[in-house]
Amino acid sequence: MGVVMEDFLKQCQHSGDAAYTAIRSLLERLEDPTTRTDARIFLSQLHKRFHSKEASESCLQTYHFQIQDIYLEQHEGFQKRRKLTMMVIPSIFMPEDWSFTFYEGINRHPDSIFKDRTVAELGCGNGWISIAIADKCSPLKVYGLDINPRAVKISWINLYMNALDENGNPIYDEENKTLLDRVEFHESDLLSYCRDNNIELERIVGCIPQILNPNPDAMSKMVTENASEEFLHSLSNYCALQGFVEDQFGLGLIARAVEEGISVIKPLGIMIFNMGGRPGQAVCRRLFERRGLRVDQLWQTKVLQAADTDISALVEIEKNSPHRFEFFMGLAGDQPICARTAWAYAKAGGRISHALSVYSCQLRQPNQVKEIFEFLKNGFHDISSSLDLSFQDDSVADEKIPFLAYLASVLKKNSFLPYEQPAGSRRFRNLISGFMRTYHHIPLTADNVVVFPSRTVAIESSLRLLSPRLAIVDEQLSRNLPKQWLTSLNVGKTESGKHSVGGVAVIEAPRQSDSMVELIRKLKPEVVVTGMTQFESVTSSAFERLTDITREIGCRLFVDISDHFELSSLPSSNGVLKYLAGNVLPSHVAIVCGLLKNQVYSDLEVAFVISEEEAMFKALCKTVELLHGNSSVISQYYYGCLFHELLAFQLADRHSLPERSVEKTRAFEVNGFSSSAISRLDHAELAVNESDEFPVVHMDVNQIFLPITTPVKASIFESFARQNISDSETDITSGIREMISTSYGFPSDSNSEFIYADSTVALFNKLVLCCIQEGGTLCFPTGSNGNYLSAAKFLNAKIANIPTNPEVGYKLTEKTLAGAVENINKPWVYISGPTISPTGLLYSNEEINKLLLVCAKFGATVILDTSFSGVEFNSKGFEGWNLTGTLEKLSSAHPNFCTALLGGLFSKMLTGGIKFGYLLINQPSLIETFHSFAGLSKPHRTIKYTVKKLLDLKDQRTGDLLNSTYELTEFLAGRYKQLKERLEACGWEVLEAQAGVSIIAKPSTLLGKTFKINKGDSTCEFKLDDSNVREAMLRATGLCINSASWTGIPGFCCLTMALDDSDFERSLECISNFKSLVC
Repeated sequence: MGVVMEDFLKQCQHSGDAAYTAIRSLLERLEDPTTRTDARIFLSQLHKRFHSKEASESCLQTYHFQIQDIYLEQHEGFQKRRKLTMMVIPSIFMPEDWSFTFYEGINRHPDSIFKDRTVAELGCGNGWISIAIADKCSPLKVYGLDINPRAVKISWINLYMNALDENGNPIYDEENKTLLDRVEFHESDLLSYCRDNNIELERIVGCIPQILNPNPDAMSKMVTENASEEFLHSLSNYCALQGFVEDQFGLGLIARAVEEGISVIKPLGIMIFNMGGRPGQAVCRRLFERRGLRVDQLWQTKVLQAADTDISALVEIEKNSPHRFEFFMGLAGDQPICARTAWAYAKAGGRISHALSVYSCQLRQPNQVKEIFEFLKNGFHDISSSLDLSFQDDSVADEKIPFLAYLASVLKKNSFLPYEQPAGSRRFRNLISGFMRTYHHIPLTADNVVVFPSRTVAIESSLRLLSPRLAIVDEQLSRNLPKQWLTSLNVGKTESGKHSVGGVAVIEAPRQSDSMVELIRKLKPEVVVTGMTQFESVTSSAFERLTDITREIGCRLFVDISDHFELSSLPSSNGVLKYLAGNVLPSHVAIVCGLLKNQVYSDLEVAFVISEEEAMFKALCKTVELLHGNSSVISQYYYGCLFHELLAFQLADRHSLPERSVEKTRAFEVNGFSSSAISRLDHAELAVNESDEFPVVHMDVNQIFLPITTPVKASIFESFARQNISDSETDITSGIREMISTSYGFPSDSNSEFIYADSTVALFNKLVLCCIQEGGTLCFPTGSNGNYLSAAKFLNAKIANIPTNPEVGYKLTEKTLAGAVENINKPWVYISGPTISPTGLLYSNEEINKLLLVCAKFGATVILDTSFSGVEFNSKGFEGWNLTGTLEKLSSAHPNFCTALLGGLFSKMLTGGIKFGYLLINQPSLIETFHSFAGLSKPHRTIKYTVKKLLDLKDQRTGDLLNSTYELTEFLAGRYKQLKERLEACGWEVLEAQAGVSIIAKPSTLLGKTFKINKGDSTCEFKLDDSNVREAMLRATGLCINSASWTGIPGFCCLTMALDDSDFERSLECISNFKSLVC
């Protein structure tokens, strides 16, 4: 043995690398069961030879290794081993105050938190903490992980040295296991070993570097076993930039470790980290809290800064930021000094210290937080710096974290946001009805619920649907109704069934039921809209009185319960809902509820209307689609999460719902819908209701269902992940102004006003009301967007049709425009461009300027709709618009001429589900008229944040957004070619398109043919023409398109091509199948 030892020491004496080679050979002998005993005895002899402290230090200097005892417990009564025998070499982390303090902190936890658990130690060094935990706490398994391959080899030697006694015999614990059964060591960059091997952890402990290397290039080297000792040892002291905001404090590696830990730790797992207090305790705590962890400080002390650690990187950070690090002069110093002072003091020979804390942290809502980070690691790391899950109020955390998790899952699983019915997402409506059933025992279904963007929109839309002569609205709900309604004196009676030419007259009334009932008796309105006072809302008495009096006079009643509706597991008493639990909602009554009561966003609203009358439900569905398009799907997601959280833990159908009483017999006929309103709704081609049994492919929706680009997803998520967003971060006006100036050359000045809404549809309809108010005539070219035309008719606008010719692709020309408007008083001309919807052609700069000259000549107001522009896939020769010179010249020469620019972002940036529209008006009088029609549903501040982010990215003219938009534009070009070829092969005549997401085509060879469709026991016979081609195709194939009555062009239907892959493939099959059926 003596000769062998001398040979071993002689080899070690040459260099640290030679010593490591000799030690690695020793490990190979330990790993071989046949030589393990001899190798362990050899280590015992080696330890005895250098047993004293002086001999051990000399061994390190001479032979480049050291074997030392680490004492774990020194108090009386400790039952387990009191020391570990450990080897170290210069190229790995040496146990010192830093790690001893960490172990002291870990010991603040009871041993039971590790017992039978799966544990990982990050930065295990020579493995002593992993071995100590295994020996003391009996975990199921401890994985000691280190990026330094030499540290891993030394850890294995130390494991064998402590798992076997001096004679090489296994040391068994009370469970008849050895340390070899409980501990493994692996080379791993943080938790990569566990992640790659699908190891779920219950405990993670970490004592890793927290100072940036003053030589950043050094950290870029490959970490290998043969790297220099100096480099390998630096891995113990320094870290590289990790791409986290915490890099500025030297905590980037800890931040990455925490995020990797979140991905592999079990929901109830605990992470324990050693944190130097140099950046300050608040910074250290925030690192954990903003990632959704609850933090406890287990232990705090002060330690001397390691003499071999260069803190100049911290000095550099202080020089470039207002942050100041915290050091102390010696261990006794109690006044903090900054890094620069500490650096100077240490250079002069002084010893500096810093606080050292051990933090224990646990995920506050583990499954949801893990979902969030799973989303972020898949290409969204850049936005992790914006994530803030730290909340002082638990109720805020309980609301926001589940929503962020749901949003993350939607954005991760879905490449696009799917089609949702204009009446509201069926999921959201099911959640509302489920909440009513579960908590208020009201047997509603999704088909009793219609979703609106806001309570104000719901009330105004209902009044426009019913067009009453006189409405009484409580004074708290009338504030955002049109000014014209609130000032009208036209409150006298008209002949039955006729509606006032002057519009709705609204009388404001007190909310108290006694006063309201008296006004109803005297004025006999046709519609009443009221809320309930607080004291009257507790019982159903006031609600029943209002129901009875409105029934008596044949009046519609809308009751607002927004102020008394609670999203809670123990909602307070609500008289209206108590009544509905025992009685069917009378057919003349509807319930309005605005959802604004959330813990996080004061301006995030969505509303719903409940009606158990089928006719009212269907009419409201069509009304919201015509006037507002779709309610924000993001808002529905947010409140849907709140409903879901309240329903998730409930057992389904635990209590049978009681039978409800039906309404009393009516004394008078209730005010119905105006015949003109119903006629207009019936003639509008609106959304088709679909069922799970009969899914519909929607080529009738002018939306984009292509994959949402990564920058858009990132911007959406970041807008909700952020807290304390400043006003400047949601100020989108400068970005919109720059975009329209660059894209269209559209001028704006101090007299201009930008108006924003959550949809372009709502803005367009407000302009229609302005046209009506002015006494103008709205002029639509043949081949305009059918929904806009239907909405204008529904609002009772005076409409003129401008004929267009097939020779020019149904585009407006100077001649046809002038011929149409020359005899019209106060013409309002609608022009869609540069991309014309739905034909997909483009107006050149020369063409649009000529059209504007004609409009100015006749003093027209122009609605220039750019909301379908931005996707030009076949635009050779198109160089964009530059309207500045023309508009400035025309505005000064023709005072009555005005152009309002309408636009959005969904086509410009293919933004999928973001609901956003803008309107630019340059004429003060039109601005004033526009604002008299209040009640516009404004975009939420998170949407404005998203829009600003995207506009900023667009201005950079490089990067992912530009590339993604280009790729999808090319993709649409391919789609157009596919769809055109299929249609032409099936006998359709296709109009050549250059841009947009829709094309128009005529089923030339199919029109006039008769065929039958058999569905179950029924048979339908069709002779195809413009009026029935939509219904025939829907019934025969499940493909829904817009017919010629929507496009306004005889024979030509409209088909949207921006579908997801599966729906697009199915649509092509449907077109082929339809031809086969007909022919």
